[in-house]
Amino acid sequence: MESARLLRWLKAAGDQVRQGEPLLELETEKSTVEVESTENGRLIEILLKEGDEAAVGAPIAWLEGAAPSAAAISSGSGTEAPPHEAVGSPSGGRIRSSPAARRLASERSIDLREVSGTGPRGRVQLSDVTRAIERRPGEPSPRPREPAQPSGEPPPQGPAPAAASGVALTPMRRALARSMTRSNATIPQFTVERAVDLTPVKEARIRLRAGLPEGAARPSINDFLLASVARALLLYPALNATFIGEADSAEAAVAAARGAHIGFVVAVDGGLLVPVLHDVGRWGIAEVAQRRSDVVERALQGKLRREELEGATISISNLGPSGPDRFTAMINPPQSAILAVGRERDSVVARGGGVQIRPTAQLTLTVDHRIADGRLASEFLRAIVEALEGSAWNLL
Repeated sequence: MESARLLRWLKAAGDQVRQGEPLLELETEKSTVEVESTENGRLIEILLKEGDEAAVGAPIAWLEGAAPSAAAISSGSGTEAPPHEAVGSPSGGRIRSSPAARRLASERSIDLREVSGTGPRGRVQLSDVTRAIERRPGEPSPRPREPAQPSGEPPPQGPAPAAASGVALTPMRRALARSMTRSNATIPQFTVERAVDLTPVKEARIRLRAGLPEGAARPSINDFLLASVARALLLYPALNATFIGEADSAEAAVAAARGAHIGFVVAVDGGLLVPVLHDVGRWGIAEVAQRRSDVVERALQGKLRREELEGATISISNLGPSGPDRFTAMINPPQSAILAVGRERDSVVARGGGVQIRPTAQLTLTVDHRIADGRLASEFLRAIVEALEGSAWNLL
């Protein structure tokens, strides 16, 4: 995240603020979040108006502390201590810089401490690092230059380029574009498919719904999918992992996860969100339904907390009854896989030496080949299908 928009202040200038107390609401690329104060003190000045956007690290308000700072005491100036920044104060001498600037500086062995930042509060931007590289004698420029024209020849003339047109991407769409571009460009993905008979699930839903109290969330096919994927993750921990680093670097690694943390794709205005349900394997179907219903509702309202968007090792994408028979979904980095669920439809299946009409759906599992191979992916998908088609739902 490079920036965020301030939605509203929860405190006014002159108010006392305690550490950990909600101070404001920000709109990020994925959600609306409350930001807590990192200090105790009085809010003496608000620098950013509601509706304005600011870069990460930019000061947005000042808090007045109760005691003078060490620098003011040692100087003997007798002046009041400078107020604390409410957001984005530096820590541990870390150089303020954008991710792109740090990446380019690392590639070209540039010391960010020697680069003059032109961003908010001296933050080092990508353009600052580019200029530092260009000032190095003999250093190739990271940006393409216009070819020089032969001496005495005028530059070629041509028609003026047409003005760019189109609809600007929303912050959420920009985030989705970055993530999916990274997924397609950096993850070697393959798919395995299998049909599932949903008869046991439909029968279990009827029994479970009959025993639920008034107002409880009603279990859907998605809740059985979540529970089945959680079981498969615990049976095959090699897929319960994320890929870290670049594949060709010595730091590349597969990080195993504890518990079943599953993302669930939700279509919202302006894009997609993937809220994460944590420790799904510890819940019964009724609890899964309640938690899934709650997180989806808050995703639609843009009220997800940061921890509800992080930590998944696999996601589920279900386009519902009006969706296609089958489709392939792209992995959400750095997760290991994503399960695409086709629409439920009646199919002719062989059962007990005869032919029956059963409700079925096509499951397509996309897997990161750096984490798992075809055999493991096939066994993992088989475990999901067996859980959905099994009789264990009678015990829930």
